[in-house]
Amino acid sequence: MKTMTPQPPGFDLLTDDRDSAVLVISGDWVQGNTHRDFQILKEDLCCITAKELVVDGESLGDWDSVLMAFLLQCYNQCRDDNIRFATRNFPASAKQLLDVASAVPPHEPGASPALPWYQSMDPGHLLREVRDAAVGSLDFLGELGIALARLVTGKATTRFSDFRNFCYQAGPDAFAIISLTSILVGMILAYLGAVQLQQFGAGIYVADLVVIGMLREMGALMTAVVMAGRTGAAYAAQLGTMQTNEEIDAITTMGISPMEFLVVPRILALLVMMPLLTLYANLLGMVGGGIVAGGMGITPLMYIAQGESAISMAHLSVGLVKSVIFGMLIAVAGCRSGINSGRSSAAVGQAATEAVVTAVVYLIVADAAINIIFQQLNI
Repeated sequence: MKTMTPQPPGFDLLTDDRDSAVLVISGDWVQGNTHRDFQILKEDLCCITAKELVVDGESLGDWDSVLMAFLLQCYNQCRDDNIRFATRNFPASAKQLLDVASAVPPHEPGASPALPWYQSMDPGHLLREVRDAAVGSLDFLGELGIALARLVTGKATTRFSDFRNFCYQAGPDAFAIISLTSILVGMILAYLGAVQLQQFGAGIYVADLVVIGMLREMGALMTAVVMAGRTGAAYAAQLGTMQTNEEIDAITTMGISPMEFLVVPRILALLVMMPLLTLYANLLGMVGGGIVAGGMGITPLMYIAQGESAISMAHLSVGLVKSVIFGMLIAVAGCRSGINSGRSSAAVGQAATEAVVTAVVYLIVADAAINIIFQQLNI
């Protein structure tokens, strides 16, 4: 830097040449010295017709970052106005700093993100989205199959302690919400049946309706919906946060498969806990139906005896088969959304939302397909 007698910082814009304007920088441009605002120069630059601005630093005294900030403002304004920017008589270090500061253009917001597939009216876009989703799902399922095969052969890096912890999170931690929803669903089924059955004097058959409805359908389905919103979203958020923090990259760098270490224990935990939660939901749903039956004048012994006659292994097996399939679908939807999440907080939230929506769609489609299959098999 130059060492001169302290002088106030200033600048003068010379526009004698029609093709080139000269900005003369003078004084000491250091912290603490007040200089004229850049807005004044900006207004003058908007009025000139010159195609080039030359900044002359021959009269420059001491300088620091204050000068560089001012020059960068000049450079950006010239770029926006399509005016060539040049410097002369500046210290080499100042030129180098200005070159570094102007080497990368300022960030400009990108194009608006593409609309989700369900908001697009373009059939071609819809088909491409469906194709990409199908390819991504097959890729994830292939990696999951390989990881499960390695687990069976004892070569996987899956830890039993992780599996145990996820079982606790998906099982006992969910008892409260499963209890509430199951009792209420049983009461709703009983109320719906009571309205019609009492017209024929067949109120006792409310027990059959509740038992069969809970065992075959509502126990497994409502438990799955609750677990999709609770555990499926949690899986997506956990893995999405790990993706954001680059923890998954670190695991991969250490030679550990994220599929074996992170995904497999979560899927196995939900597969184990879903049938148990479904049995628990079935029992509480019957209790809820019994509460309503008691209000209809049906004694507990009558309700239990009639409900016991409606219980069969076929009904129970249908619900348990559904629970296993539903658990697999929820875990796959949650883990896939989390693994494929972006690296921002917004992406984590989007992954959790996608996990719940995808899981619910999977559940509805799978439930309809299973019901059709069992109907054709007369089960």
